[in-house]
Amino acid sequence: MSEGPTHVAIARARAGAVRGTAAAQGTMPTPTPGPGIVRAVRAVLATIPDPELPVVSITDLGMVGDVRLEPSGAIRVELLPTWVGCPALDLVRDAVVDRTTAATDLPIEVTWVHRPPWTTARITAAGRAALTAAGIAVADDLAAIHCPFCGSDRVVMDSAFGPTRCRSLQYCRACRQPFEAIKPV
Repeated sequence: MSEGPTHVAIARARAGAVRGTAAAQGTMPTPTPGPGIVRAVRAVLATIPDPELPVVSITDLGMVGDVRLEPSGAIRVELLPTWVGCPALDLVRDAVVDRTTAATDLPIEVTWVHRPPWTTARITAAGRAALTAAGIAVADDLAAIHCPFCGSDRVVMDSAFGPTRCRSLQYCRACRQPFEAIKPV
């Protein structure tokens, strides 16, 4: 039996649990079209949590690519998927449309792009710190994974398959804690 529907339901619940931002409440002023609108949309994007990793925004996760005002007057938001086939992509797109629509009256066009490809190197320092604080390791290559609890490099992969496609299960031989790691790409 597939656990996909369960993961999607959990991701939806997590995404709905993040409230209280001005963008979520629809109280942000509507900027006039121009360079300011792109900054305003980027500010809204920075408040949208990743549904599977709600401790980090899609911006800090490095998923936000280009944001621009099109000649048609629409705002185009290009997003980079962390993993092809991620079940949360629709949730991310819907959150982007909902939150940015609350911030502006302009039409929003959200597209998924694969160039440049998403890599763990796109995760910001703030994103890495938030993930580490949540007990999730981030490294740009498999040999550089450190335990988020004690900092040791004496870690072994327990399973390449974690709770989501983008994470693996690790074990720290120093502090004996299991933990998740974002798979280096």
